[in-house]
Amino acid sequence: MSSRYLLAPQAAEDLVEIWRYVKEQGSLEVADRVESVIRDKFAFLAANPEAGHIRENLTDANVKFFPVYSYLIVYRLGTSPLQIVSILHGRRDVERLLRDRL
Repeated sequence: MSSRYLLAPQAAEDLVEIWRYVKEQGSLEVADRVESVIRDKFAFLAANPEAGHIRENLTDANVKFFPVYSYLIVYRLGTSPLQIVSILHGRRDVERLLRDRL
């Protein structure tokens, strides 16, 4: 049985933006590798939804956070398939961005 996840439209857009940024700053190879690692973490989280952390300092929504590189994967608790809400760089105003998205 394979683990499943679903990207919210904003999360899919986040992933494209990350890929484009990494490609511009680095190379196609690096961008592809970063995307692959992030996608691997989606599958890991779908199989292990308790792996992340609740961040009450950022949101009171029913979500968890999981770091990968400089990014935070934000996903909803108790969903099947696992719902990935956002992938945000840790230096952004995560609290404000999530307020607009959740």
